[in-house]
Amino acid sequence: MQPLLPLSKARVFFDGIFTEPRVAHPEGVAVHVDGSIWCGTETGDLLRIDAKGNSVERMASTGGFLLGIAFDSAGNCIACDLRHKAIFRFDAATKEMARFADAGIKVPNFPVLDEENGWLYVSDSAGDAGSVFRFDLKTGAGGPWCRETLAFANGMAITADGRGLFVVESDAACVSLLGIDVDGSPTQRRVVIEGVHNVPDGLALMPDGSLLISCYEPSRIYTWCANRGLRLLIEDPTATTLAHPTNVALKGSTLYTANLGRWHITEIDIGSASS
Repeated sequence: MQPLLPLSKARVFFDGIFTEPRVAHPEGVAVHVDGSIWCGTETGDLLRIDAKGNSVERMASTGGFLLGIAFDSAGNCIACDLRHKAIFRFDAATKEMARFADAGIKVPNFPVLDEENGWLYVSDSAGDAGSVFRFDLKTGAGGPWCRETLAFANGMAITADGRGLFVVESDAACVSLLGIDVDGSPTQRRVVIEGVHNVPDGLALMPDGSLLISCYEPSRIYTWCANRGLRLLIEDPTATTLAHPTNVALKGSTLYTANLGRWHITEIDIGSASS
């Protein structure tokens, strides 16, 4: 499969190998409303990189291992922590980070916010208690939402109409769709994308409803839409500029990737990709 974009469209946005704080194998990445790029690290640091990629600042730390992160409309950051088996919340007003929810989740991997209905969905990569948990966005109360077994539930994205949840199944190289019923319960899982070789990890929903799917291995990113199917967007055979990209985040026509294999955030101009 020929990539839609040459690797030259990707560049190192911020190299944090020797900075203080160090960008230590970032897993999660998200775009703040002010244009800055935030990421979480293997040491539990929540970091802010300014919009031009000139500096990095430690906003808070759990002392654990941060996986996926996401912002709400008020600028508060929700972060999944592998070591603590919990979801943390960074308060934009107080600048404090505190344990927000857990309810028995074992490997909280990626958070998706449904602010309209007041819910936080979190994938559990252990999957024995539930593959997706759901929590109240105000109180943190909640528990298993989807108990159907998924093959390492990972990155997620809510559909444009809010009636479904795309979920990456890393061990099955696919993306499934869980419908959200009118009463808020999940409908039966349906595989919508297959052959995402070999280890899909993160998801980002495009404004037109298509998906971007990042792969931990090999270092590549796919694009998918219902009428064209799955296509390879960009790849790095040397795993250097794209170095095992996990989560991805969009800012206009620019895509940012966390690179679990290195110490930097990658920036990709996807504006020239054929539709």
